[in-house]
Amino acid sequence: MTFKGFSIACLMAVGLAGCNYQAVPDPTVSAQDAKYLAMVPNFEIPTDFRRYQVEDPTGEAPGTVLIDTRAHYLYFVLPGKKAIRYGVATGSEAQGWTGVASVGRKAEWPHWMPPADMLERWPHLKPTAAAGGLPGGPDNPLGARAMYLYMNGKDSMYRIHGTNEPDKIGHDVSSGCIRMTNIDAIDLFNRIKVGAKVIVK
Repeated sequence: MTFKGFSIACLMAVGLAGCNYQAVPDPTVSAQDAKYLAMVPNFEIPTDFRRYQVEDPTGEAPGTVLIDTRAHYLYFVLPGKKAIRYGVATGSEAQGWTGVASVGRKAEWPHWMPPADMLERWPHLKPTAAAGGLPGGPDNPLGARAMYLYMNGKDSMYRIHGTNEPDKIGHDVSSGCIRMTNIDAIDLFNRIKVGAKVIVK
C-alpha cells in the first residue's frame, strides 16, 4: 500500500490502533481575516497535506518547528510526544536552504517588499518595489500571516507565511520561504512564540 493509501485508510478507520491522525479544527478568525480569506482562490488541499495532529517524529522540544522540505511537511511540536503536521510548499531546488533559525517577529496580513535577489531574477517586480512594496491583503504573496526567520540575530529574509496560491502546497516553488495555506498559517501563528526554534532540513 502506498503512503497516500495508508493515510486515507487510517483517516477512514476512526479509532483504529496504529493510525494516529487526528484532524485539527480551524482557528477562529477575525472579521478582516474572513473578508480577505473569501477573496483568495479556493483549492481543495490533497488529504496528505491537510492539518493533522500526529505522533511527533522529530524528537524536538515542545514549541519547536521542524520543516521536512523533501516531504513538504512542517511539524509544530506539542507536549506529550505529539505534533501538528501541516503541508507546505518549499524552495525550488536552486532556492532551497537548510539550517536552524528562530522566529524573530510575526505579522498579520504583512507588507511585502520584493528582496534584491528576487528583483534581479524577476525585473517585472521593480515597479512594486519602487512603489514601496505591497500592502497586506488577499493579493499579497505573504498571505494572512508571516513568521520572520532570523539567524545569528539577523533577518535571514526567509519567512514561514501564508499564500494566495494554495494549489502550490506540496511542491518546490518558492524562493526559499515556506508557504502554508492561509488558514494553516493563522493556526501556526496562534501557536508559535517569538524566539521559537525552527529547523529546516
